[in-house]
Amino acid sequence: MSQKEGEGPANDNPPTARFPGATQALLLLLAINIFNYVDRQILSAVVPNIRSEFFGPDKQPGPVVQTLLSWLESILGSNPENAMIGLLAMAFMVTYMLMAPVFGLLRIRRWWIVAGGVAVWSLASGASGLATAFGALLLTRCFVGIGEAAYGPVAPTMIADMFPLKERGKMLSWFYLAIPVGSAIGFIFGGLIAAWLGWRWAFYLVVPPGILLAIWCMFKVDPPHGQYDKGAGGATSGHKKIAWKDVVELIKNRSYVLNTLGMAAMTFAIGGMAFWMPSYINEFRGVGNLAEVNLIFGVILVLSGLSATIAGGYLADKLRARFKGSYFTVSGLAILVGLPFFIGTLYLPFPLAWVCIFLACFCLFFNTGPTNTILANVTHPSIRASAFALNILVIHGLGDVISPLVIGAVTDAFGKNMNIAFLGMSGVMLVGGLFWLWGARYLAEDTAKVSGTEDETK
Repeated sequence: MSQKEGEGPANDNPPTARFPGATQALLLLLAINIFNYVDRQILSAVVPNIRSEFFGPDKQPGPVVQTLLSWLESILGSNPENAMIGLLAMAFMVTYMLMAPVFGLLRIRRWWIVAGGVAVWSLASGASGLATAFGALLLTRCFVGIGEAAYGPVAPTMIADMFPLKERGKMLSWFYLAIPVGSAIGFIFGGLIAAWLGWRWAFYLVVPPGILLAIWCMFKVDPPHGQYDKGAGGATSGHKKIAWKDVVELIKNRSYVLNTLGMAAMTFAIGGMAFWMPSYINEFRGVGNLAEVNLIFGVILVLSGLSATIAGGYLADKLRARFKGSYFTVSGLAILVGLPFFIGTLYLPFPLAWVCIFLACFCLFFNTGPTNTILANVTHPSIRASAFALNILVIHGLGDVISPLVIGAVTDAFGKNMNIAFLGMSGVMLVGGLFWLWGARYLAEDTAKVSGTEDETK
């Protein structure tokens, strides 16, 4: 790739060894990402508790919340409690989505950005437990989103700068193990603590670990930008403020666009499923008590997520030398295979439906490592953080920003029938798989433009 204005000399001989301390840094980022998803899913684990706390028959909402309730009721024609609960997830995701590009542009040490983000979202999670009004709870979820936005676009770019190209898929898969593990801990921890101590304590107890992890980050050393990308400026290039011409280049990058659209569809499905599934199983299907459902669902997320995330990254890396678009192909086929299992979840009796939930989650998590590896491999190191941030903006704007609210609203509109809402979600999964299969034909060419590796085009 030709050298751009303002970059250092091209890095024609990238190093082959890992950045010193890369393994320890990856473990720290993994631990932080686990707590990231713990904080996200605690809210999902206590949805019935929050609904009872703020929308019970004896509760009088404030004027702003009452206005929202009246507006949604005029649209849905029923009591829009589920839609209002969906707003909590939407508030978090909107701030996360909008602030991620801002943090992607910061020109300070990346570990400092991570430390600040972890501290902010941990304190905001604790504040969620202090909320005595629904509006206050909405505000605290916004600050959780701000904190996580500082972390989201930065962490994967540091991993890309600590490991050679041939290892990125595997290492990013390890990093994204945090999604199932952290989510599972959030469901299990949130459900058990809510049953033992009350739902507010589930938010209080996540603060101390987050603060300790933030302090640890302050002592880490940033890796050089783009040192493993041949011809990309290497360690001297740094990263630059993204300009409109860079956005245009990303839009022209077919692998980047199709991958982002596929990830948006997946994010819509995972976001809606994660937020509503425990409540759906317990209240709509009448299975068990909430703590028991959260425990089983959490165990399923751990087992399916761990195995699928590792297997997806490993398989895509192994197939990379044989198939040009392996990262896309593995992702697309996995989500399409998972589609009938998800539909089976809605209609098969329990406990058989638990098996379908496991298989559906396995297929959804299978793409985690490969899709993020695509982002790292097809974007120039100087704008990689901003490219990840733009990806976050799009996939969440089209995905889990709206899916909890949409599913809640559709459920309210169809007489509290969540099956109809989930069937619509399955159609989105189908679209995502097709986008990924489409992108497979372009991956080798787009990767070679950045990495300069000839084996990508063989």
